[in-house]
Amino acid sequence: MKNKIKKLVKAEVEGIGVVEIILILLVLILLVVLFQDQITGIINSVFDSINDQIDTLGTS
Repeated sequence: MKNKIKKLVKAEVEGIGVVEIILILLVLILLVVLFQDQITGIINSVFDSINDQIDTLGTS
């Protein structure tokens, strides 16, 4: 009986972990969707800067 209770408690704890992970993923996806334009702008800016530096090194 004691082992059954331990298994039940352990199963509930693992289930909560899965729910928490799913909620965190949903929040991250929501943030990416909300700030998609800003994220895209930052990434494009970084790649433009890298390309400019590569071009500068290529002409030296």
